[in-house]
Amino acid sequence: MKVVFINRSDMQGGAAIVTARLMHALRRLDIDARMLVIDKQDIDVYTRTMGNSLRNRWNFLAERLGVYMRNGFSRDTLFKIDTLSHGVNATRHPWVRDADVVALNWVNQGTLSFRSVKQLHRAGKAIVWTMHDMWNCTGVCHHAMTCERYKDICAQCPLLKSKGNDLSTTIQRRKASLYAQVPIHFVAVSHWLEQRCRASSLMRDSDIRVIYNAFPVDEFDSGRISGDGFADIPDGRRVVAMGARRLDEDIKGFPIFLDTMRHIASERPQLADRLHLLLYGDIHDHSLLDQIALPHTYVGSLSGTAAINNLYRHADVVLSTSLYENLPGTLIEGQASGCLPVTFGKGGQADIVDHLKSGYIADYQSPSSVADGIQWAIDAGVDRQWLHGEVERKFSDSAIARQYIQLFNEII
Repeated sequence: MKVVFINRSDMQGGAAIVTARLMHALRRLDIDARMLVIDKQDIDVYTRTMGNSLRNRWNFLAERLGVYMRNGFSRDTLFKIDTLSHGVNATRHPWVRDADVVALNWVNQGTLSFRSVKQLHRAGKAIVWTMHDMWNCTGVCHHAMTCERYKDICAQCPLLKSKGNDLSTTIQRRKASLYAQVPIHFVAVSHWLEQRCRASSLMRDSDIRVIYNAFPVDEFDSGRISGDGFADIPDGRRVVAMGARRLDEDIKGFPIFLDTMRHIASERPQLADRLHLLLYGDIHDHSLLDQIALPHTYVGSLSGTAAINNLYRHADVVLSTSLYENLPGTLIEGQASGCLPVTFGKGGQADIVDHLKSGYIADYQSPSSVADGIQWAIDAGVDRQWLHGEVERKFSDSAIARQYIQLFNEII
């Protein structure tokens, strides 16, 4: 069986990382899996670029210009909206011509277009589309947040700040037309995302199944390490780790994190005296770090499994105050390293956390409830190796690859 994955990048972004990981897991099970991208950064021989650099650049800029002209010339929402208006004709690539299955992942920003997907169908390819956010079931957004217009007709889009029918209406209709013409087998990477799709007007009757993202469990060690290596972590403190690609991105809920630490400092001094915070990831506004009410260490951006695993092995709790998450990788990474997750439940967290057993799901946007979760986690005494085993049971790359093989066999 020959499978070609298509994703915008091979390394940039969560979808790129998990797609490349799945490709190699499939190859270890004797599936001829390869990957086509627009933005190639790695030297992997099983990944190649498609299209040509000049045309690819034009597709990206043309799509961004179309968004910019319809969002009130706002840079704030320029990359929160995607339209699948411009993209590569992937059927011209020999890997696609030879493939039994073409597996789409994150294909926006000039990677594929509506026309491109139809061309794959006309070429006789079985199409699987793995959804890493809500984009497939909305008009133009990747996260609907509190907006529920995707359940009926997208219009007056909050990201477009418009009145009446707008770009979201147009793209929603184009998606409906595509789904009616092309048989697509959708994969949601969390049950939460599947439920959002089932609730949408676009996808309530679509072929959707849940398959989690593959995770390299064998690369993570769950043994606890003392503060050695992070010199300003005092001995005897319980460490709460939190990280993201960008900590102060709106959806990551950093203000709630700050409110939680203020609550602990003012209302729970005994808990505050036991804690030290360990933060990683890019942050645009460094003054926010000065507002953290508890002792903390900020180590900046991290890359690579070894560095992330090393950090979490210095910690006891992995915290996320994100407003919405599909299947948050930071929680899986922390849990595989032996940390108890504390998080909200607006997303795929319930696929990772068994409340009061393998983690704590706090009341949404409640600093006091997050503090309750941290208190529970540092007193729970859960075995770190058992947490590692929970990740292996649910997310190991071999188990996930076998689920995809079953899907591929069914559709061809």
